[in-house]
Amino acid sequence: MFAQIDAVITWIDDRIWGLPLIILILTTGFYLTVRLGLLQIRHLKKALKFMVKNEEDGHGEVTSFGALCTALSATIGTGNITGVATAIAAGGPGALFWMVVAAFFGMATKYAEGLLAIKYRTIDKDGHVLGGPFYYIENGMGKKWKWLAMIFAFFGAGVGLFGIGTFTQVNSIASAVKDFFDPQTVYAIELFGKEYSWATVITCIILTVCVGLVVIGGIKRIAKVSEIVVPFMAVLYVVLALLIIITNISLVPGAIVSIVKSAFTGSALAGGAMGSMIVAMQKGIARGIFSNESGLGSAPIAAAAAMTKEPARQGLVSMTGTFIDTIIICTMTGLSIVIAGTWMNPELEGVAITMAAFEKGLPFPPAVASFCLMLCLVFFAFTTILGWNYYGERCIEYMFNRNKKAVKTYRWLYILAVFIGPYMTVAAVWNIADIFNALMAFPNLIALLALSGVVVKESRDYFSRLKEK
Repeated sequence: MFAQIDAVITWIDDRIWGLPLIILILTTGFYLTVRLGLLQIRHLKKALKFMVKNEEDGHGEVTSFGALCTALSATIGTGNITGVATAIAAGGPGALFWMVVAAFFGMATKYAEGLLAIKYRTIDKDGHVLGGPFYYIENGMGKKWKWLAMIFAFFGAGVGLFGIGTFTQVNSIASAVKDFFDPQTVYAIELFGKEYSWATVITCIILTVCVGLVVIGGIKRIAKVSEIVVPFMAVLYVVLALLIIITNISLVPGAIVSIVKSAFTGSALAGGAMGSMIVAMQKGIARGIFSNESGLGSAPIAAAAAMTKEPARQGLVSMTGTFIDTIIICTMTGLSIVIAGTWMNPELEGVAITMAAFEKGLPFPPAVASFCLMLCLVFFAFTTILGWNYYGERCIEYMFNRNKKAVKTYRWLYILAVFIGPYMTVAAVWNIADIFNALMAFPNLIALLALSGVVVKESRDYFSRLKEK
């Protein structure tokens, strides 16, 4: 029965994540890149500066850096470690090339999302902020488009509950902990008619309790935790990946050639040239979007809470999220995997591919290397769970007109989803996440294209004012 369910999920995933959606995502990013005059290149330095420099007189619930860390907490996660591995295993090294290409254009998309989030957000008399695609659809495109905003909110809540927010993160954490502490499943218990390691069960319980303790505190507690954990773990992970690249520097040119060549000729493991090139594009772009969330519409929900009065400024800050997440961190993960060649081992899947690459590439004993990666994965995935809980709750808040009972019900369902996540199969988990991502992206991309004129006008006004200072 489970095999049949997996087959149905895979069929739906292949249809939704086909060429039409890939073309729509790339076209939106390319269109915004052209209309904004390669903003992601011209203003990247300014964006990185604004990333750590908060506005003193802005309005919102958290600082711009806090909002970015909340967004990064939801993006830097299993997509950077497990997602890159699954993309390369399925589509070959070329998947990394398409991931970076999509991220480059995705930076313009993320900029537009952050700008619109601030421009069309609402702040009530208690100072509570609610914003994101549902508000820039309703307030920007007009009340007659509220049905589209509701569709986005519905699938956004679903992505949190069944996709990026819970199953994929918890599954990856449990797999990493189990592979480190009990790789042979020596200490096992039978649950749901299947044998599971005690390491998985204990991890599941601890994680559920920790998530519950944080998410009950809302955006301010999530932001506080994220501001501490995200920068520290991102730096640690980048240092580890750099060590692999530096200690294997002679293999880097060959790895880069393999990545670029495979992007256009495909991988022998994936079939014929054209078919495998399509697979590389599909998997690379899908996992890239999963990782950096450009075009999904999730990050602007966090951006809307930022203490700022300048929509374009927050757009620049939001844009750095895609740059850090995919162009830096995912690229380093992909290079490490290609250099080590672990993606070609059919016995490995998911996080095991990256873990094997770190064990092989780092100048440490394998146990130390795998422990470091496990630690990074656990904290990255944990913060992603927190960030997506916030996104999902805001979607529910919009759908049910700020009904507190509906939000609390979602919160408890979310905690339950965290609890059952480790017992889902890897393939099913990632395919379900892809499906919800795609369905969430459609209404947001429509809104971005419809409001692109507003984005361009706001940007020109802001940058002209900056020049005058």
